[in-house]
Amino acid sequence: MTGPLRIDATTTARLLGPAAATDVLAEVLRAGLDPEAGPPRTAVPVPAGELLLMPAATAAHVGVKIAGVAPGNPARGLARITGSYLLLDGSDLRPLALLDGAALTELRTPAVSALAVRHLTPGDRPLRLVLFGTGPQAYGHLEAVLAVRELAEVIVVGRNPAGVRALAGYARTLGALARPGTPDDVGKADLVVCCTTARTPLFDGTLVAPGAAVVAVGSHEPTARETDTALVVRSEVYVEARTAALREAGDLLVPTAEGAIEEDHIAGNLAELVTGVRTPSAERPRFFKSVGMAWEDLAVAVALYRAALAG
Repeated sequence: MTGPLRIDATTTARLLGPAAATDVLAEVLRAGLDPEAGPPRTAVPVPAGELLLMPAATAAHVGVKIAGVAPGNPARGLARITGSYLLLDGSDLRPLALLDGAALTELRTPAVSALAVRHLTPGDRPLRLVLFGTGPQAYGHLEAVLAVRELAEVIVVGRNPAGVRALAGYARTLGALARPGTPDDVGKADLVVCCTTARTPLFDGTLVAPGAAVVAVGSHEPTARETDTALVVRSEVYVEARTAALREAGDLLVPTAEGAIEEDHIAGNLAELVTGVRTPSAERPRFFKSVGMAWEDLAVAVALYRAALAG
């Protein structure tokens, strides 16, 4: 008897690129998946950091990601995010595949952002991108944004000057004009992407232009945020799901606790954007806050499994 198919990080990168992963997420939402109905993430504190359990199910497939968040790992030369993903047959719960959980996360999180970018930014002109962060998610987001939009310039902002220079250099190898920048560069950005471990705001939200889009993916903790209250108040806000955002999105929960916004400040979820139920305004900044959801992992894992079987 053979065990589940193994799909490692190298195979993941070979089987599915950011554009294809973005299309997979769009397809499941157009097919009627309701992100509001997804089960909540279970977070368990452990000595090294945090253990996350993320289950999801459809009629055809069931899956669960077991992810570790180890803040001390980068100092040891190890990845901050670890884990595995188990994919099962939906009809009999037989294990079908075991995937690299960190590689899956590094693929699906930028794909979620890219899907939002498709609907929150203009597609008729090159965009100026300000990118906060220099870790794996920053690289993944650069590639994913380039898969859905032409970029006039990439401005990289981060705490580590060497990391900033390296990411800007990588952007240039992808054909983009790129340079290091400062938080104030958001004032001339068409798109701002935040993928950091910051717990407090990265920039002054009053500087963001009306019609510009901001994407924040760095935290799923109610007390941590990458954006300030000023930006959230000014913005038309979109999320993966209201249920998840109101449990976990510090970028929204902190302004709510301050009394600056109410829960109904959220304009729509990702499914409503994809299906055209909600149409973004051009008169305000557009803010998409992602916390990461299990249905996204399942959709991309199934696509990887099918691609692996197809050879």
